[in-house]
Parts: sequence; C-alpha cells; structure tokens
Amino acid sequence: MDANRKTAFFTLMDVEGKKAYSNLALNHQIMVSKPDSPAFVRQLVYGVLENKIYLDFIISHYVKTEMCKMRSSEKTILRMGIYQLRYMESVPAYAAVNESVQLAKRFCRGRDGFINAILRNYLRSGKDIKLPSREEDEVQYLAIKYSYEPWIVRLWRESYEAFFTEELLGAGNQTPDLVIRPNLLRTTVDDLKKRLEQNGYETSDGHLVADAIHVKGPDLIGGRLYKSGMFSVMDESSMKVVEMLDPQPGETIMDVCAAPGGKTMYIAEKMKNSGKVIAQDIYKRKLSLLNQEAERLGATIVETRSWDATRIDSSLGEKADRVLVDAPCSGLGVVRRKPEIKYKKFDAEMRELPEKQLMILTSSSKYVKSNGILVYSTCTINPAENHRVVLEFLKRNPAFIKEESIQLLPNVNDTDGFYICKMRRK
Repeated sequence: MDANRKTAFFTLMDVEGKKAYSNLALNHQIMVSKPDSPAFVRQLVYGVLENKIYLDFIISHYVKTEMCKMRSSEKTILRMGIYQLRYMESVPAYAAVNESVQLAKRFCRGRDGFINAILRNYLRSGKDIKLPSREEDEVQYLAIKYSYEPWIVRLWRESYEAFFTEELLGAGNQTPDLVIRPNLLRTTVDDLKKRLEQNGYETSDGHLVADAIHVKGPDLIGGRLYKSGMFSVMDESSMKVVEMLDPQPGETIMDVCAAPGGKTMYIAEKMKNSGKVIAQDIYKRKLSLLNQEAERLGATIVETRSWDATRIDSSLGEKADRVLVDAPCSGLGVVRRKPEIKYKKFDAEMRELPEKQLMILTSSSKYVKSNGILVYSTCTINPAENHRVVLEFLKRNPAFIKEESIQLLPNVNDTDGFYICKMRRK
C-alpha cells in the first residue's frame, strides 16, 4: 500500500471524524508515517478538503445510497480517488484506481469492489457530469462549484456583487504563500532574506506590511533559522493588526485573546522587549505553548495569565496604553489555510458569536487608559462579526471614537480575510 495515500487517508479521517484542524492533523500524520513525498500528501489532502462538496456531488451520480449514510472511510477513499482522477494530471488513472482499492481492502473491507466500480464508472462518464443551473439557483451552483456551505455563499452574496462573490469563493480555494516575519529582537528583514537565500530559499517582499517576507522552499520550519528563533510564520493580515495597534517601547499592552501568540510576540518585538505585554487566554494549555514561543524568540516582557475575556478584572482598570481584542470568530477569512471551515454549519454557537464578541470588546475596553488605543480584529468576512459589533460598541460606549478600519480580502489583498478597527479612548 502506498504510504503517501495512506498518510493522506489518516489525515482526512482525523479531520472528518475527530474534527481536527487540517494543518495540525497533516503535520502530525506526516511526522508519524514519514511518507516519501510529503508534498504529494499535502496536495491530496488540501485538494480533497477544498473540493469536498463538489466531489460528493460527483460521487452522488454513481451511488444509490445517500452520501450521509455511507461510512466515513468509504467517502474519504472515494473523494481521494475522484480528486486524483479529476485534478492530478501527474497521477496515472490506473494508479489512482488501484491504490484506492488497496486502501478499501484495508480500511473498509468488503467494499473494495464497490469503490472500484464507482471509480471506473467515473472514468467512463465523469466528463458528462454538469453543475446545476446557475439561473435556477445561484447559491446552489456556487456552493457546489466552489465547495462551501450554502449559508456562506448567501452571506457573501448579500454583501457583494455576483462576480466579486465568485472571486472571493475562488480565492478561498487557492494555496496561499508561506509568509514569515523576522524576529526584530535578533535580525532584520534584509538580514533574514540574505540568510534564507544563502540556504537555497526564494524570497520576495510583502505587499502590505514592510516586515513581511514571502518564502518558497521545503522544510523551512524544520531548519536551524526557525529553531534558533530568527523568524515566525505569520500572514500579512495578522501583521497588519499589530501595525495598526502601533505598540511602543515602555508601554503596557494587553492582548486579551492571545493564543496561539503570534501577535503577542510581534507586539513584544515591536516594543524592543521594553515594557510589559499581558497575554491572556481562557485555556491554560494554550498559554504554555505561548510561553514556549516567547522563550524561543527571547521575548522576556510577555506575562501570561488565564482569564475569561468576557469578564472584567477590576485590578487592571485603565492600566493599559493599548489593548488588542483579536476576538474568537467564525474564521471565514482563513479558509485558504483551514478549508474545513467551509463546512461549518450555521448553528447556535455561530449565531451567538457577535454577542460574545461584543461582551469581550466591552470588558476589554475597561483596561484602556485615557487617550489609549483599543484595536478589535477578527479573521472573518462577516459584517455581523465585524463592523456591526464595532458600531454597537461605539453606540454603547461614547468615550471611544473610531480612528480607522479595514476589511482585508484574499481576492483583493492576497492575504487572509481580516477585519481590523482602531479606536481611541477620549
């Protein structure tokens, strides 16, 4: 059995059955299984995840059983097989079919003949399968074509024109660049670029933030430069949040929803390791990872604490020069990196997010000094979680004024989708 496809299968089963994040599951399975072509595994995993609804639409033409009644292992193997046949030109058709059958013999015994028949039927007639009519149901057409839950398509269609919505959906299925930032306590952009290029990596400048470096090359995180704390992986959208916060040396700054800590560390670096950064999160386990990252980077001014951000700690009232509220959100801006987000259902938790975000923003505003700065950010493209939360906050808290805001979009800015709003306390 091919180790690469087996690794991809295990990863997809973790995402499907255990609701694991694709990037974490993928890194774990590659580390455990040690496939000979990690690049092939990544392409197959992300390809299946990015196109899951479309792949299921194809499969449904060949099965009598409803997809929801099929076992996860069967669906996963069929998705992998169809994806290879439809999108991976470097994979011979016989290899895609035969390796899928081998997986079936091992992981869904007795169904290998069924899977073999579906894939061979697809080879004969797959090109004849057409999408539903766009004229009859635009939302269904786009949801299947780009593989998104229909409520997301509907949400964006209400905010944008048809062509822009389709651009946005398509951009979410693109593979983003690997973007890093130098550890400003140890190096500079130019010095880090030089070191990377000497090690065979291709680099290019960021187009939104001056500290950003786009990098091409293998195993960057496993190298000496990363382990010695010379850089961190961070999309330009996240860097823009810290840039708008504009932390200064000697200040007291609070990051109230800090984990996993990328923005926290960038804040400390911008402050030249002078002052205090209070990094809090409700989960203690995440704070231990944040402390490890601070040690790797040499950020000694970071103080971590476990705290529920919806509650007010009166001992810190008006003690912070700047407060960052990078609120928990639906994550619709980062589907390029976590395609499983496209399949979230609009449940009670999703409906209650704006209320929770407003609670966190309101509680956190109590820590801001007079004339201090409050920044609210999310990694989503949902007006209800973004500017509507800010509008409601400003209406209830006239002591704050809005200074600037931005909605970053992957199809416009070539970044993750982020909303950032900077406010000042009068």
